[in-house]
Amino acid sequence: MNPTTHIRIMSVAATTTVVLTGCSAASDEADPVPAAAVAVATTTHTPGTVPIDAADKTAPADANAALTVTDIRTGAHDGFDRVVYELDGRGTPGWRVGYVDRAIEVGSGDPTPVAGDSVLEVRISGSAYPFTSEVTPYTGPFPVRGRAGGAVVEVTGATIFEGATQSFIGLTDPNLPFAVYSLDDPARVVIDVAR
Repeated sequence: MNPTTHIRIMSVAATTTVVLTGCSAASDEADPVPAAAVAVATTTHTPGTVPIDAADKTAPADANAALTVTDIRTGAHDGFDRVVYELDGRGTPGWRVGYVDRAIEVGSGDPTPVAGDSVLEVRISGSAYPFTSEVTPYTGPFPVRGRAGGAVVEVTGATIFEGATQSFIGLTDPNLPFAVYSLDDPARVVIDVAR
C-alpha cells in the first residue's frame, strides 16, 4: 500500500470517529425527548374524567423536593371517587401507586389493617420528615373514610420512610381503574378511582 493511501485511510477513519462521537453526544442530549414522551404516557388522564386502566402509575419528584403530607381527604364525583393528599414544603412530589396483595408497612414489615376487598399502595416521593420540611404533618383521624356507596372504603397511614410517604387505600373491588396526577397551590397528589 502506498504511504499516501495509508494516510488518507487514517484521516478518513479519524474524521469518521470524530463525526460519530459528535453524533453520539448529540443523541445523548436528545434523550430527554423520549423520556418526556414516556412521562406524558404515564399521565394521559384528564382530571375530572373517569379513569380507564388499573396499571401501576409512577412519576419522579423534583430533585430538591422536601414535602410533608398535611391533609388527606376523600370525595365522590360522577363515575369516580377521589383521594387527595395535600402537601406543604418545597418542590413537586412524585409517586408510585399500584395494587398490592397485602398492606405491609415499609421499614418495619408490619401488616397494616385496611378495610376493603383490594388495596392500592401509595408512595409519595420527595417526602421529608417534619423537622426537615418545617411543616406540621397530618396526624389523623385515621382511617379517613370514603363516601358511602363509593369505590374508596378508607385511606390509612402517612408513614415517611427513606424519602417517601407510604399510605394505603382500601377499595370495594379489585383492579378498579385509577389515575394519579398532581396539582399546585397547594401541592397535592390526587388519585381518582373508577366506580
